[in-house]
Amino acid sequence: MSITAIITFILIFGVIVTAHEFGHFIIAKKSGVLVREFSIGMGPKILYWHKNNTTYTIRILPVGGYVRMAGLDEESDLDAGQNVCLQFNDQKQITIIDKRIENTSGVIFQIDTFDLQNELFLTGFNKESTEKQVYDIHHDAIIVEKDGTEVQIAPKDTWVQNAPVYKRAMINVAGPLMNFILTFFIFSILGFIQPNVNLNENVIGSVQSGMPAADAGIKVNDKIIKIDNDKTNTWEEITENISNKSNQEITLSVERLGHLKQITLKPQLKRINGKEQSLIGITNRTYTDPVSRLKYGFISTITAIQKIWHALTHLFTGGFSLDKLGGPVAIAKTTSEVSKTGFLNILFFTAMLSANLGIMNLIPIPALDGGKLVLNAIEAILRKPLPTSFENAVTIAGAAVMLVLMVAVTINDLLR
Repeated sequence: MSITAIITFILIFGVIVTAHEFGHFIIAKKSGVLVREFSIGMGPKILYWHKNNTTYTIRILPVGGYVRMAGLDEESDLDAGQNVCLQFNDQKQITIIDKRIENTSGVIFQIDTFDLQNELFLTGFNKESTEKQVYDIHHDAIIVEKDGTEVQIAPKDTWVQNAPVYKRAMINVAGPLMNFILTFFIFSILGFIQPNVNLNENVIGSVQSGMPAADAGIKVNDKIIKIDNDKTNTWEEITENISNKSNQEITLSVERLGHLKQITLKPQLKRINGKEQSLIGITNRTYTDPVSRLKYGFISTITAIQKIWHALTHLFTGGFSLDKLGGPVAIAKTTSEVSKTGFLNILFFTAMLSANLGIMNLIPIPALDGGKLVLNAIEAILRKPLPTSFENAVTIAGAAVMLVLMVAVTINDLLR
């Protein structure tokens, strides 16, 4: 891969994954769940700041990102015997626990026991004292890591598990939804960049003289509602139907000024770019107004989702094969090819990939958002929380399935 292709891959992947995680992030915040960290990129931090109870980080590897919600994969923020520097408010509650003990603006303290989730306390010894001290911790206290990163503590009332089930469902669906919004946004940009847009209508925009359509009397603004016995609601259906009817007469059911006409003609074979194509000499109607350009974004988004869903639901038709799937290697290869074809095609590819990520995450596998939504639905039906052990076991099993499938797909991509 060229440097341009690598940069393109990183940017595309980073944008669609960040958009996905931003969907989870914004709805979690609106639902009262503590988001401890919102990260763009992976690996070591290169920039970070703390605002409104959330730590925002930019990491060195620009390949996606993540949302760290309170209650998910929580690890101990402190250790018994650890030395920290404490700062207090006027009520003698701990507001800052600084792991940088060289910070002398507070009280140097050796931790004995602590509870950052339920009772919110810290016990231990002040510097040069043998008398054990007990301090209350403020609900919104901050822990300062050794690299200076400020992270909010996570009391249990802020955990995602304690949010109502409908709010957790909203958080889970927000990621895929944001991918669909990104798809719409990109297609809308394409709509405004292009000289004109087509809305995939079954309406004729121009008729080429000397071709079968003109000779048969077809006119601009005619609506083709049927070819032989096949209904045609979109321009794609018209072109696909005509391409399958080479060297044979076809009958078009055409609506003109409210009246229905039957027109019979025979498509003409023409060689275009080395391939023979069946044509009748018509193009679809196009638009240049702003409303139609936005409508193009919406229609293109719906069409992309439908195509991806159709491919997914037909994955096992004719037998399952890994060749029907593509992993990171296949995506990188396609990105490399697309990066050579221009900015508009890169935008189109990004939109399609974003829609793909949204659809794939809705598959009801426990490790994915779709699987979490299924668990949310079961909990709502039972009207009681599912056992944590059950949720963890199901999620681990789903993650294992996804990992095995990803490895198999990647190996298959490399072999291809």
